[in-house]
Amino acid sequence: MYATIDEAVKRAQAGDKSALEFIVAQIQDKIYGLALRFLWHPEDARDATQEILIRVITHLGGFRFESAFTTWVYRVSASYLIKARQSRLERQRYTFERFGAELDDGLSDEALQMESEVETTLLLEEIKIGCTLAMLLCLDRPQRLAYILGDILELPGNDAAQILEITSAAFRKRLSRARAEIVSFMRSQCGLINPCNSCRCSRRLKQALKLNRIDPQNLLFAHDRESAKRFPEVLNKIRALEETQRAVALYRSHAELASSEDFVPFVKKLVVG
Repeated sequence: MYATIDEAVKRAQAGDKSALEFIVAQIQDKIYGLALRFLWHPEDARDATQEILIRVITHLGGFRFESAFTTWVYRVSASYLIKARQSRLERQRYTFERFGAELDDGLSDEALQMESEVETTLLLEEIKIGCTLAMLLCLDRPQRLAYILGDILELPGNDAAQILEITSAAFRKRLSRARAEIVSFMRSQCGLINPCNSCRCSRRLKQALKLNRIDPQNLLFAHDRESAKRFPEVLNKIRALEETQRAVALYRSHAELASSEDFVPFVKKLVVG
């Protein structure tokens, strides 16, 4: 329908509602993926995505094509997230020390009897994604955003600095600190990154089910069975990397973090209203 996203933006700025719907369809998963990594819980991420889309729509006329449109969308998103109310997991005020202690508690080698191998695979994927995303919340908000943008999403440093509205030097420093904390924690705690560590997803499964931290009937993160089934092969490749590269490779191995909700009808109703 539109040759480029920029063409759609120009049409939307001129009042073309179908162009606006096209834009939302193109950016909604990017916004949601950033919000989910930042806030952890899908419901919090969906609420944030709606609020961010409202900001994008209401400020679209101010976009002057001085950067890539996606960069501008991420800047709007980051501006919202850095000041947003605390998510339900943030309210727990996790630190790496507290989180590490909880990971060590209740580890079990007892095999669980699940209905199928596929179900067990998805539960392990749920633990892996939920745990690694929770680690991000042990970082303060500025460092968390820097790590997500710079390492997980692999945005160029200049773009990430522009999104965060800081200098490139300040971004590099912030990213370096966040990376060091994540790598240090995973090196000492995560059995996926370091096989010598005791904490492994399979050993946490029984306790997670017992404490209702995962609900087999309502998984928050693990929806891609094929990706979950491939993870053992992916893990072998991750462990073949230099130790400092394993942590971010683990984050990048997550299946696409897309919302189950389509936000286009929400925007259409908002525009019509």
